Amino acid sequence: MLSIPLVRQGVESTSRDTHVLHSVTGAALATVHEAPPLLTRLTAKAMHAVPEPDAEELASVLAEAGRIFATETIAGQTPEDYCRQQSLASGVPIGVPVRTLARLEHECGLLPDVVGEQRPVGAAPGRPARWVRRGSLLGVIAPSNHPTTHLGWLKAVALGYGVAVRPGARDPITPLRLVRALLQAGLPARLLSLLPGSHSAADTLITAADLALVYGGEAMVARLRGDSRVLVHGPGRSKILVDAPVDDGLLDHLVGEIAEDGGVRCTNTSVVLTSGDHRALAAALAERLAALPVLPVTDPDAALPARRLKEALALRQALAAAADGAPDLTEAYYDGDPTPLVDGDAAALRPAVVCVDRSDHPGLRTELPFPCVWVAPWRAAEGVAPLRDSLAVTLIGTDPALAEEALRTPSIHTVVHGRVPGWWRDPYLPHEGYIGQFLKVVRGYAVPGEESA
Repeated sequence: MLSIPLVRQGVESTSRDTHVLHSVTGAALATVHEAPPLLTRLTAKAMHAVPEPDAEELASVLAEAGRIFATETIAGQTPEDYCRQQSLASGVPIGVPVRTLARLEHECGLLPDVVGEQRPVGAAPGRPARWVRRGSLLGVIAPSNHPTTHLGWLKAVALGYGVAVRPGARDPITPLRLVRALLQAGLPARLLSLLPGSHSAADTLITAADLALVYGGEAMVARLRGDSRVLVHGPGRSKILVDAPVDDGLLDHLVGEIAEDGGVRCTNTSVVLTSGDHRALAAALAERLAALPVLPVTDPDAALPARRLKEALALRQALAAAADGAPDLTEAYYDGDPTPLVDGDAAALRPAVVCVDRSDHPGLRTELPFPCVWVAPWRAAEGVAPLRDSLAVTLIGTDPALAEEALRTPSIHTVVHGRVPGWWRDPYLPHEGYIGQFLKVVRGYAVPGEESA
C-alpha cells in the first residue's frame, strides 16, 4: 500500500493522524498522513520568511521537474505506476494521467514564458514601474477532478512564490509526485510543502498564507467571495451555443467537448443551447454519448469516470432532482442501469443528456463530474443572458457581434468563437484571468537618472 507523507519545506515526515485512501474499486490504496491545523499554521509561519528565488534558476528547475515527473521513477513510483494509482484513486480514465505526463513535461518548460507574458507592459524593464509579489506564500486547496489543475500552483512557483498545497481528498498522488519532482530538480526545499488534512486544516492554511488559491464548489465560492486574498476557482458551467446547421462533424465536436477526459474538467461542456430543434439535437447527442464504452478506469480504452457505487447512485439522484421531471434521453439505452459496476465496487458514470424546454431552467446550473449535458432552446432575442456565469462559452455559427458582447460580459471568462478542438490546452490562455494578476502587483519605481512618465 502507498504512503502519502507530509512534506514540510521539502522534508517528508509521518503523522499520528492518518486515514486510508480507498480506490474506486473499494480496495485500500494508500495511507495518507495528515497535518492537523496547528502543524499547518506552524508550517505556513516558517514559510513566510522565504526570500524570492532567482528567476533564471527557477526556469531550469521547472523544465527539469517536468521531465522528471513525466519520465523517471520517483521514490519507487514509475510513470506507469503513477498513472494506474492516480486513475484508481480519482476515478478518472487512465488516459487522463497518461496525457498529463506529456502535457506537464511540455508546459513546465514553458512556465517562465507563460507567466512572463502576464507582466503588464508598463512594468517591463526600463519602465518606471515594477511587478512584485503581493506576498511570499501561496496556500493551495487543490481539487481532485483533473491532474492538470496543478499547473495553477506551478505558475505560482514560476512567479517566485513559496507554495503549501493541501491536496484533494481523492488525488494526493499527483501533487506528491510533483513536489518530489520539483525537489529532485533542485527547487529550494524551503519553498514547498504538501499538507494533507481536514477541512479545518484547509481553512487554517487559507488564513495563514499570504494569499490562497482555492478550488471548490458553490458553497466554497459563496463563502470566500469578496476576499481579496483568495482566488476561487468554482464550477465551470461551460456552455456551447449552436446557431448553425447540425451535421456529423458538429456532433462529433460537441461529443468531444462534453466527454473528453471523461467529462471531469471544468472546461467540459455542461450546457448546449441551440437556435434549431433542441429536442432533435438532444436525441442525437444522447445516441452518441450512450455508446461510449463501459470499462474499468484502468483499461486503456476507458472513456468514462467511475466512483464507488454509493457515490455514483447519489450523483444520479442529484441529477434527477435537478432535472425536476425533464427527461434524460440516454436512459433509453441503458437497460435501466446508468451506473453499472465495472470493477469491484466501482460503478461507471454513464453519460446523461437532459432535454429542457427553456434556457433559464434551474438545472442548467448543475455541473456533475461525468459527461452530463443539458440541452435547451435559445433565441437571438435572448442574447448572452443564458450564457452568463460560465468559465468558457463556445459560439458556433453566431454573429461576431455576439462574441464581442460575450467578451464584455463579466461572468464569462473565456470565449471560443467557432470550432476550436482542444482550445483549453493552450498554456497561454487565461483561466478565469491570469494568475499573475492575482499574485503580483505593479508599483511605481523611480531612481536618479531614469526619466519618469
